[in-house]
Amino acid sequence: MSIISPSPARVVLLCGPSGSGKSLVSARSGLPVLRLDDFYKEGDDPTLPQVAGSSDIDWDHPDSWDADVAVAAIVELCRTGRTDVPVYDISLSARTGTEVVDVGRTPLFIAEGIFAAEVITRCQELGVLADALCLSRGPMRTFRRRFLRDLREGRKSVPFLLRRGWRLMRLERSIVARQTGLGAYACDKDEALGRLAAAAVGRRPARISPASSPS
Repeated sequence: MSIISPSPARVVLLCGPSGSGKSLVSARSGLPVLRLDDFYKEGDDPTLPQVAGSSDIDWDHPDSWDADVAVAAIVELCRTGRTDVPVYDISLSARTGTEVVDVGRTPLFIAEGIFAAEVITRCQELGVLADALCLSRGPMRTFRRRFLRDLREGRKSVPFLLRRGWRLMRLERSIVARQTGLGAYACDKDEALGRLAAAAVGRRPARISPASSPS
């Protein structure tokens, strides 16, 4: 049985295009982190979307991700301080097990991933949202960082990474526009770290974008 934390935590949702530096900012913040990429659907899921005009699975489409399970994990972390989450291997497109994420009695943690903006409204309605941030480095810098990271980690085949990288570079501005439209505040890593530090001591951010429902 879970033990209810005496002071429920709140979450900062950290989004941005793939390769924009979410993991780096999360690590530098010193706050506990929930990896939202672990809530991807598995590769044999019939509901996975495809890239238009291609046989590639569109892993950058929100329908490739299980938002309901992710929100349930966020809420349980906020209310109890711990939750079971899947362990996802991106190179295999499969869940390989589960692990416990334990944030203890911290008043704040980060949930980071490219789909974090998709659950801003739900987290607001559930009363667990502290802030929502969208990182952006610019299309070319993001392309370079994303490709080198994915190549180093062997996430997918090189042809797939190149096709995906080129497509995302062209779409980056629209990705950022969608995420800010859903309520995330666009900023660079330094401003993000400043807002995270402010939220950690209970200060309200200078501005929280009004979230709207996904189209």
